[in-house]
Amino acid sequence: MNNKAMTLRENRLLVMPMVLFLLAFLGFPLLADVVYSLSHVTFENLRSPELKGLGNFSDVLADKDFWKATSFSFQFGSVTALVECGLGLFLAVFLSPLLKRRPWLMAILMMPMMAAPALVGLMYRLVLHEFVGPVPFYLWEWFGDSPAFLDANNAIYTLMVIEILQWTPFALLLFHVAYQAIPEDVREAARLDGAKGFRLFFRVELPFMKIALFTALFVRFIDGFRVFDNVYVLTGSGAGGSTTSLSIYVYLAFFKQGNIGKAIAASMLLLLASFLVLFLLNWLSSRNKEAA
Repeated sequence: MNNKAMTLRENRLLVMPMVLFLLAFLGFPLLADVVYSLSHVTFENLRSPELKGLGNFSDVLADKDFWKATSFSFQFGSVTALVECGLGLFLAVFLSPLLKRRPWLMAILMMPMMAAPALVGLMYRLVLHEFVGPVPFYLWEWFGDSPAFLDANNAIYTLMVIEILQWTPFALLLFHVAYQAIPEDVREAARLDGAKGFRLFFRVELPFMKIALFTALFVRFIDGFRVFDNVYVLTGSGAGGSTTSLSIYVYLAFFKQGNIGKAIAASMLLLLASFLVLFLLNWLSSRNKEAA
């Protein structure tokens, strides 16, 4: 047996515990979810589900509330991911000289994302409360009027702002590391060729940060798309279901309606959508590597 074959065998043996762990703790629940999504199952017949084929999936796809929740989740995830990455990239470049001299400031900038999203939602629910919240109170005192931050018309924008304020530090950290990793000799060579300011950034520095940009956009979009805790604490499903995300839709179908099969079918569609987004981003990343 040559060295290459021995190395390959050793690698397989080293990977085997992780594979077994994933099969045991992820494979079995996934298999159970597939069975339940194809069955009529409630809390009464949880141990003996009745197979009904693709009926749960057809019920979910025919439900207007599902498409409304999908639209909310997609809009919420897209807008928050783009704004967070835009702000994070700007702050990473703008604050780079300061953070290079005083790296301990990064710990302070990371504080918002250290709090649990549910706790952040509760905090803002108290701050924006229409009767006892300090923000509406002072707006009434100073301007004689205050918008209803959490009504059906404004709730989605309030939720987006809160999400952006909490998770922009994540994008800032990722882009700061990527920006600092750019070789300084590359910058010097570009400056000698006359590249300065925005031209240096867009032509030289930004291409080096491409992988970090794709990673941040993907992570933040998926996290925003499946948002649950802070939205549920702040508004729940909202007036007329205006802030029902897909995760809240699954929660309501499971715990409120008791329709476990429908809830799991919706969660399987959410899993499939996340997988398709991941596959698309991996495909785009591989094409960019081939082009480079």
